[in-house]
Formats: sequence, structure tokens, C-alpha cells
Amino acid sequence: MQDSPSKPSRRGFFFGAAATGAAAAAIAVMPGATLPEVLQTELKPAPENGGGYSLSEHVKRYYKTTRL
Repeated sequence: MQDSPSKPSRRGFFFGAAATGAAAAAIAVMPGATLPEVLQTELKPAPENGGGYSLSEHVKRYYKTTRL
């Protein structure tokens, strides 16, 4: 037996990515499938003078993940 866990392989990664893509495509073409609620919300219009950055909940969550 091996004492150390095996390294993830490139082949396994691509197999997982392909399976995930196939599952997503299958769900997308199912009759009666709707977009998740998050994707159905309308975006705020862009500011006229630029400066489109806003400190949203998503951005705050990202900043929390980058703290050491």
C-alpha cells in the first residue's frame, strides 16, 4: 500500500472537466430548465462618466478570501 496520497493527474482533470461540461450541456437543453435566479437579475446600468466599480457583496466575499 501507498502511505502518501497519489498526485492528481492531468488525465483525471480533463476527464472531470469534460464530464462537468457534458452535464452542464445536458441540463441546459432539458425542457422546462430555467436560468438560476442569480443570472436572471438585471445588471445596474453603467455610470455615464465611467467608474463602474462598486463594493458589492460579491467583491467583499472575494476580499475576505484573499486575507492571509
